[in-house]
Amino acid sequence: MRPKRNIIHTVLVSVLFPTALLPLSAFAEHFTEGTQVPPTTEKLNAGDFVWEPERSPGGPVLIVVSKPEQIAYVYRNGIRIARSSVSTGRPGHPTPVGVFDIIEKEKDHVSTIYKGAEMPWMERLTWTGIAMHAGDLPGYPDSHGCVRLPLEFSKLLFTVTTKGGTVIIADDHSAPRETVHPGMIFSQVTPPAGEAELRAGEFTWTPEKSVSGPVTILVSEADKVVYVYRNGVEIGRTTVSSLDIDGQHVYSALDGTDEQGQAKWICVDGKPAANDPNIVEIAGKAGIAKAFLAGVRAVIVPGTTLVFTEKPVNGETQSKPGLNILGVGEVAAR
Repeated sequence: MRPKRNIIHTVLVSVLFPTALLPLSAFAEHFTEGTQVPPTTEKLNAGDFVWEPERSPGGPVLIVVSKPEQIAYVYRNGIRIARSSVSTGRPGHPTPVGVFDIIEKEKDHVSTIYKGAEMPWMERLTWTGIAMHAGDLPGYPDSHGCVRLPLEFSKLLFTVTTKGGTVIIADDHSAPRETVHPGMIFSQVTPPAGEAELRAGEFTWTPEKSVSGPVTILVSEADKVVYVYRNGVEIGRTTVSSLDIDGQHVYSALDGTDEQGQAKWICVDGKPAANDPNIVEIAGKAGIAKAFLAGVRAVIVPGTTLVFTEKPVNGETQSKPGLNILGVGEVAAR
């Protein structure tokens, strides 16, 4: 017969701490394993993904997460190589929309915010708890703000991404389109406004402050300033003339050039080409000093993000209402 004292102890534990008697398996994280489906599959069910990296073996990787569709699209050098079902933030815990850099990668991450929750194949987007990682996909938005991925897909994605890669989280989605125009603002043939160079002190260029990492260039109509960041650190800025930028436009540099030697870019803001800013006109009247242009050209690499915005650059910088350009407007938080 069990001692009465032990029986009382067991009853008290079960009443006061009901989870204490559960097996350890009850606390295990649930992950949707994921099912790879044929590329011709139109509708992805929860856990489904398409993976065809052979379509574009090299070049910078761009990820676009569509919240309405609950789908993530993966592009390499402008060509779609994968898509997957996802689960974004539930009501009350929305996944923020914006332009993000992958700032950390960790295969076996354990959350410090959610009491030791396992988040394998984690790719961090902010230092405030937003990341892409393997998780449960119930078929609707159910996370606390992160982008949950099927386990098998998260492993594959981890192999093609790098720190500094661009991730767009959007309230809509359209495929990126290739263009050569954005880079013209920094081309060797860009004429300064008039004949005079900008006066000393009207631009700064200190690339030694951050010698490596992802590059983001932000052209602000409101500030009349071009800002250059590398690995989240401002390495240069210059004043410019009025640019007549309407709205916000986001581009990512590809690997390769056109026949004239201009860098190729893809537009990743989902807007039609008719809404693009007139880069030729902007370049002609921007009045950017030749020394600054040379510095910017030297740091543009495949994967560089270029943002034109009518907004000022600060913690509230937005590429449209409700869409923060994180990693630029909140660069100090890195």
